[in-house]
Amino acid sequence: MNLVWAVVRRGFARGSLAALAMTLVVTTAPAVDAAPQAVGPFASLEGWWGGAGRLRFKDGRNEDVKCRATYIIEGDANTLKQTIRCASGSGKIEVKSTVAHSNGKLSGEWTEQMYNVNGVLDGEVTPRGFRVTVKGTKGTELSANMDIIVKDTKQMVEIQFFSETLIGLTLLLNKG
Repeated sequence: MNLVWAVVRRGFARGSLAALAMTLVVTTAPAVDAAPQAVGPFASLEGWWGGAGRLRFKDGRNEDVKCRATYIIEGDANTLKQTIRCASGSGKIEVKSTVAHSNGKLSGEWTEQMYNVNGVLDGEVTPRGFRVTVKGTKGTELSANMDIIVKDTKQMVEIQFFSETLIGLTLLLNKG
């Protein structure tokens, strides 16, 4: 059994699962160029994405993770609804979130459905993609910084955790 799911099942470090859930939420941040787009900042994300990554722990362990994400653009094309499902050999999570874009800034809320973990995110568009900060709410102590780089039909996500258990996550997603 891998470390994340073992910790969750034992109830010792719910923050580890929360950090993984938060990570998966931010991987769905909008994939846009820094320049304004007439069709809205989320246009290149709409649809299905899938891929894999590696979660790194402070004790030296690594865990492979596979993820699927679905993106739906709403309203004036500045609101994105997303669902992300990720699994390893020993567990799974499901994250739902809403991300808004206004004048190059990002904001949003997310919820991990299986373990009832919540949080907020904020960030900005950068020349290569996005820089996002994620924080847990309602007693969840987690935070992370994330860089998201988008090139055509590929997304690379690098996350640095501020956690007692986790170091980071690297995800590579392909548009399906």
